Amino acid sequence: MLKTLTTDFELDLEADVLVIGGGPAGTWAAWSAASNGAKVVLVDKGYCGTTGCAAASGNGVWYVPPDPEARETAKASRESLGGFLSDRNWMDRVLDQTYANVNQLAEWGYPFPTDDEGKPYRRSLQGPEYMRLMRRQIQRAGVKILDNSPALELLVDDDGAVAGATGVNRQTGEKWVVRSQSTIIATGGCAFLSKALGCNVLTGDGYLMAAEAGAEMSGMEFSNAYGISPAFSSVTKTLFYNWATFTYEDGSVIPGASSHRRSVIAQTLLQQPVYAIIDKAAESMRPSMRLAQPNFFLPFDRAGIDPFTQRFPVTLRLEGTVRGTGGIRIVDESCASSVRGLYAAGDAATRELICGGFTGGGSHNAAWAISSGYWSGKSAAEYSRSLGEYKTQRQVKGVGEVGLQSGSVACRRRHRSLATDEIIQAVQAEVFPYEKNYFRTEQGLTESLSKLNHLWQELRNSQVTSDKELIRAREATAMVATARWMYSSAIERKETRGMHKHQDYPELDANQQHHLISGGLDQVWVKSQPLSTEKPLSKIGAAV
Repeated sequence: MLKTLTTDFELDLEADVLVIGGGPAGTWAAWSAASNGAKVVLVDKGYCGTTGCAAASGNGVWYVPPDPEARETAKASRESLGGFLSDRNWMDRVLDQTYANVNQLAEWGYPFPTDDEGKPYRRSLQGPEYMRLMRRQIQRAGVKILDNSPALELLVDDDGAVAGATGVNRQTGEKWVVRSQSTIIATGGCAFLSKALGCNVLTGDGYLMAAEAGAEMSGMEFSNAYGISPAFSSVTKTLFYNWATFTYEDGSVIPGASSHRRSVIAQTLLQQPVYAIIDKAAESMRPSMRLAQPNFFLPFDRAGIDPFTQRFPVTLRLEGTVRGTGGIRIVDESCASSVRGLYAAGDAATRELICGGFTGGGSHNAAWAISSGYWSGKSAAEYSRSLGEYKTQRQVKGVGEVGLQSGSVACRRRHRSLATDEIIQAVQAEVFPYEKNYFRTEQGLTESLSKLNHLWQELRNSQVTSDKELIRAREATAMVATARWMYSSAIERKETRGMHKHQDYPELDANQQHHLISGGLDQVWVKSQPLSTEKPLSKIGAAV
């Protein structure tokens, strides 16, 4: 249902391109659009340059020089892990664009270290420095930034094309509207407020807004990524656990447990505590490890624990689609969604194209954020120019509904007040437990989905009691919607592939080597889509 856009906005802006989200994907999109002559506004839920999972820590990058043998190895290494759902044409494009853009970072002054041979080492980025640089670059490009200003709903014109968004400043309460010719969703994934590092703003908001405009999702069954963290900390950086020994409480080694076999850790945690010690790291490695990821060691230092010599309890925190691969479906090389005028980039978009059904922190995700951000910005700018005089004539309306409408006093009497904290706790109860989400079963998925559908109806029949609750209400709504797409897709994939582990169907089924597309709000739907058999994609261009 479309509702007429009111004039009750303290800030009313116009732009060629609106970017929603200020992480790596959003900032690259904004820079690319501005560099292609577009007037750009970027809105961020937090402070652009400091919020989100990339800004919080070090990030590996899928940066591979254009050596044929090295590129072949890079592509082949993930195909099996991802269940052979990736597309090599897209892999090539991402490798080319990431290589060019990371080199551009060096030209902008990013302080890349050198290796033992004195050559620049460009396979990792320190989040704080990286995102400070990106904020500075988009400001230099003329991008207008609205910090602490989450978007709440998209706008569409009479033809259904996306034409901007509305939102609110979380500090002042002032409402804003940006009327744009094209819009890029770069809001990240959904970690369901699991307290994983940097994920407190990643609640699936972009998925919800896109779906309300009619966009489709892809690969949402690949959404059960869990990161290892100390039980007393939110730091889910897992690289250094490659040098860890995992033990029971009595100190005996857990057979088969490792950073790469987290299912063993999860199975053990269902019964008893799990401990770790990073004792396989040589003395000579330890100083460089501290330099590479200083925030990994911060909780240990605060607790007075030396992780190299002392055991500590660990847990697994859900990172959902942040380290999963599902997201908004991309329909072509421009990073366009299935709705005109709407593009998606970074973790908000599906990463199946380069990862299939499995990925992890940084690396491929970081490369995808850089390249998809660049392409979506360029494409959105070109789309805006193509509208010509039409863009000044469009009438726009909002498409957001659930968790957004406060209603009149009389209306609130007919609906219950929205208890956002209860809704959030209820959805977490269905997605956090390992026995429900990590180790999936037909019965468990069906039971959880029934509860999630009930939660959706509660949201549909509830009213937000005040404007102050709008942000949290929309987060709760987005998390319920995301969980329903996840589990509806998981029920359809009756096999084990990538990170989707189905206990009733423990083997990979060659007949299910396809993508699962999902969508819908009141009625969720899922359909299969064959893998692409197209010729290599034309390159938008790797030059920056």
